[in-house]
Amino acid sequence: MVIEVIQIKWEGPFFIEDLKSLNNDKIDYGIYQIYGNHLVYGENVLLYIGQANEQTFFTRIRQHYYWLEDDFSFYIGRLSGQDTPSYEIWHNKISAAEQLLIHIHAPSYNTANINSVNADIVGHIHIFNIGKYKSLLPEVSGRRWLKEIEMLSDNVYRYNE
Repeated sequence: MVIEVIQIKWEGPFFIEDLKSLNNDKIDYGIYQIYGNHLVYGENVLLYIGQANEQTFFTRIRQHYYWLEDDFSFYIGRLSGQDTPSYEIWHNKISAAEQLLIHIHAPSYNTANINSVNADIVGHIHIFNIGKYKSLLPEVSGRRWLKEIEMLSDNVYRYNE
């Protein structure tokens, strides 16, 4: 199976008053992270990972206003590469990246989607997080996190003399 690399360029932090600036209908699509205080996990921790797909970051994050708090911060990740893919491919990459990042990082507010990862869709994905990715791992692989059993072997290397 061919490994598909998804590169995500992260920016932030943004705050609630900054969100209106993330409404460019040409580029403001991708993955976002929400950080805030959590009673169990502490201060300024990753609470939620979401996707802005078919709507800008501003439009999508605004849909969370009923639970957002003034001190929350936001990091936005735009997919990047040599050439912009077709709309369908771009859409699918955003969805796959969100699934894998939620599965691996398990943010506390993503309770509905933490275990709903589709290994057939994201098992061949390899994500490079660049820029200000905050608490995310810099590099994640569907093969490593979802198909580890296929990678494991009891055969250790041995010198043949």
